[in-house]
Amino acid sequence: MDYGHPERAERLAADYAVGTLRGGARRRFEQLLPAHPVLARAAAQWLARLQLLAGQVEPVEPPARVWMSIQATLFGSANDARVAPAASGRGQLRLWRGVSAVAMAASMVLAVMVARPVPEAAPVVVVLRSTPEGLQLMPTSFVASVSADGRALVLKPLAPVALASAQSLELWAVPKAGAPRSLGLIPAGEAPITVIRANLLSGTSAFAISLEPAGGSPSGKPTGPIVSAGGV
Repeated sequence: MDYGHPERAERLAADYAVGTLRGGARRRFEQLLPAHPVLARAAAQWLARLQLLAGQVEPVEPPARVWMSIQATLFGSANDARVAPAASGRGQLRLWRGVSAVAMAASMVLAVMVARPVPEAAPVVVVLRSTPEGLQLMPTSFVASVSADGRALVLKPLAPVALASAQSLELWAVPKAGAPRSLGLIPAGEAPITVIRANLLSGTSAFAISLEPAGGSPSGKPTGPIVSAGGV
């Protein structure tokens, strides 16, 4: 596989950054980074974009009981420690192994970012809110993050998407004039989707999501109700 191909590198890097690249595929991607500059640069840029997006979210202080629950889950209560100290030790060992793995991955990505400085271009963030009709059909909003160069879009539902077997959700780029462009189908669930396409922002005034028959619009244009939309 040609990992130096720009569109393939962008697609893999976007999936890696948002967490949809998992298991063995994710480990192989990380092993490939040192030997493939185009892949490493794309990964660093996507991580930087999502870091900027995360920085726009106001932090929320969790209640004290949340931290107590997390500590009990990870380490067990005092009574648990007296009953099963060996099990507690194994749990802590797994925890620290996980922390070590995450630290190693973070170190590698940081090294890539330092070696190849990334232009600080913020992504374009669009909130697609439920329309009045969408509130009646499926009240789910979305957040779209479009790279500053307009070559990649990550769409994340704010609640799990529930679809009947005869339904599909389709994402559209809506221009100021002319017909909308289909950007693909949105699956059920809550996983983000990644769209790699040139000129996503060129002439686009809004993004919209329509409810279509299974498999998407049969005409190449929205045929069902618009359930979510947001201006660029």
